[in-house]
Parts: sequence; C-alpha cells; structure tokens
Amino acid sequence: MKEIWVNADPWEKELVTTALESGADAVIVPNDMVEKVKDLGIITVVSHEGGDIRWDEDVVRMEINSSDDEDEIVRLSRSMRVIVKPTDWEIIPLENLVARAGNIFLEVNDLESAETALTILEKGVDGIIIADRDPIRVREIISRVRGDGGTMDLTEFQITHVRTLRMGHRVCVDTCTMMKQGEGALVGNSSGGLFLVHSESIENPYVSPRPFRVNAGPVHAYIMAPGGRTRYLSELGAGDEILGVDWEGSAMPLVVGRVKVERRPLILVEASGPNGPVTTILQNAETIRLVTPEGKPLSVVRIKPGDRVLGHAEEAGRHFGHRIEETITEK
Repeated sequence: MKEIWVNADPWEKELVTTALESGADAVIVPNDMVEKVKDLGIITVVSHEGGDIRWDEDVVRMEINSSDDEDEIVRLSRSMRVIVKPTDWEIIPLENLVARAGNIFLEVNDLESAETALTILEKGVDGIIIADRDPIRVREIISRVRGDGGTMDLTEFQITHVRTLRMGHRVCVDTCTMMKQGEGALVGNSSGGLFLVHSESIENPYVSPRPFRVNAGPVHAYIMAPGGRTRYLSELGAGDEILGVDWEGSAMPLVVGRVKVERRPLILVEASGPNGPVTTILQNAETIRLVTPEGKPLSVVRIKPGDRVLGHAEEAGRHFGHRIEETITEK
C-alpha cells in the first residue's frame, strides 16, 4: 500500500490531528513537537531527532535538476526513503525514477498532483508527502487517495447449475465499515472468477441485518484484497484488509474487525463467465446473496440456471496472493 505523509513542519496542531483522523501513515514535525504528537495519538513521526523516522538516517529530500540527480536518487533509494521535489512537474524524470528504483516519495501540493504521482507508469511512487497547509484540503487528498480503492471491472456470470453440499467450515468477514445495498466482496473458488457476494445489509424478518458483514464462503476460497491481491478466507484476521466492491465497480479497502468460522451446510454455484466456467461455494442460507447486474441482491436459495449475477474475471494464477503468468488450471 502507498504511504501518505503530512508535512506539519512548521508546527500546526490541526494538520497533525487531520493526519491522525484521516488515516495518514506519518507526520513530519519539528524536533520539539515529537512528544506532543505522541500525546495526540499513535502515528509514525518524522523529525531530525526523537522521531520514529529520522532525517538523513532514514529519509532524505532531493531535487531533480539533472540526470546526475536521478542517478544519485536511485543510489540513495537502495538504503533509505528519498523524498523527491521536482523543480517543475515534468513527468519523464519521475517515470525514470519509478522505473529504476523503490523507496521513492514525492512532495505534492494538491489532489491532482497526488493522483498523478500515484499512477505514474501505472505503478506510482511509493509514497506522497502532502505539503498543503490547509487541513480541509489535506483531509480531502487523504480521503480520495486512501479511501478510494479505484474500480474493479465487473462482468456478468450466467448461472448454469446449483447444488447442495455437505457441511463445511465457512467464514463470515466482519468489517469496520457499514455497507449498503449493492455492496459486498469478491469471492470465489478460483482467482479466475470471483463472485460479488452481497453484504448482510438487507432487512430480513428472521435475522437482524449486519451491514458490516460479508458471509463470504468456505475457508479455502479466495477473497479480493487491495492492490490486486487475493487472500484465503482462512488466513484473514483482525486488522487485515479486504476490498469492498459495489455493483457499479467502485472499490474501497475495508478493515477486518474479526472473522467467524463455523460449520454450516454449503451450496455450490456454477456459472459461465467470459473466460469459461466459474464456481463458488457459499453457505446454504436465505441471507446469503449474490448481486444482479441491476445491483439487486439475489438469495442463493432462489438462484436458478439462466440467472445472471456480477463477478470479476481474469486469467487464473496466483502465488501467495499475487497474480502470476504461468500454466495453471484451477477447477
């Protein structure tokens, strides 16, 4: 995940509280304000002395004026973070750095430059330093960059077969976010086809809604996480992140508060996707729902062949959750 730092040097308490409340990773402050930051909340502090990250030891700031500067930044980035301050916003030098090095941070002054920095060469720099002194604008930049997980390409899966299975261990993922109708998580038996499983945000005469929960499926299943990764449901725990997705493809990282693993009756859902057959296994219960192309929840106990639901399709193949290109078949 990209790092977001806020520059509060010269000292500005409101900038520090904005950084804390908005989920920034670190704040830059003068030496004599390090302890004041610690009193306000838990956040990484960058300073010359007394901070968690120290100038000249862990991080340096450099300007780009020539190709020699680029070479020096690449050299330094092998052992520390390098904050780059371009003398002008020419993209080519930044592309060169992103292509050649890691640990590259960029100073930004507005949302546009932040979004550009984080998408250069479709990879982006490793972090941004927000230099804007207006707490409202700082909050907006962090919200847009941190809160927005981008978009996921969703496609239609046509249901071909549904059948009940024996008992198995299924996982409820309880997040720290209240979801709405049309929102859920991408889950499946193969990374090549993930179904959009609806959150438990729907009113039901028998069970109170749990808008923070996705009853995702059995322990072996994949769930989409931020950064294009997948995780096994069995390995999730408090503090991890999954990717929340709505029926229009908007995505946002969701913090996991807890997971509940229990034995329940299961159901196999088979469908046809753009790359071929896709399957998922879910709990056999009325409150477990997939999502139609119109954004409506569809209970798994009412699904029948010919129905269409939303999912995400890609070429199968994962190594420790990361996409890889290799010959692999998942059934």
